[in-house]
Amino acid sequence: MLIRKLFKFESAHIVRHCTTRRCSRSLHGHSYRVEVLIEADALDRGQMVYDFALLKGAVADFIDAFDHAVVFWSGDDPAYIEQCKRFSERWVMLPVSPSAEQLSRVFFRLIDAVLANTEMVNGESGVRLYSVIVHETDTGYAQCFREDAGNPRMGIIRLEEIGFSARVEEDWANPRMFAELLAREPFVNRSPGS
Repeated sequence: MLIRKLFKFESAHIVRHCTTRRCSRSLHGHSYRVEVLIEADALDRGQMVYDFALLKGAVADFIDAFDHAVVFWSGDDPAYIEQCKRFSERWVMLPVSPSAEQLSRVFFRLIDAVLANTEMVNGESGVRLYSVIVHETDTGYAQCFREDAGNPRMGIIRLEEIGFSARVEEDWANPRMFAELLAREPFVNRSPGS
């Protein structure tokens, strides 16, 4: 069975080397929508695949990290990167270009890692990330499946190569969340306010 949770954020980027000059040469923004699809072959004690409220913790914080942030590729021009960091206190650096396709892969890798490091405490069984859809516009989106997330022909995404500004990390409920994820410290699946 599949469940779906929708998240939204506003962000700016440049997608270098794309065909469209406006996209590849001008900083521009989008109103993104991110759909997280989770699957399981069993239900928990509440007869749910995964309580939607549980996605309001680390998963929501990682997606919210991109809200009102400049998102840039670590392989971009160093002067551009320096200016992004200098003039925006909220930024995210990725080891891949911030296209919708790559954002869907980045979110897949982050959310998959959160779920893999989560201690399930309500009888959840076989909970797995199925796909992530990133809507860049009302008419265009990219969808990442498990085989896409680790596909080296699409670029390697190592979590330790993702960078979040200090301001982004300070805004998280747990400012050490990313460091704990990289260290594979367990998350407990409690919803905010539980």
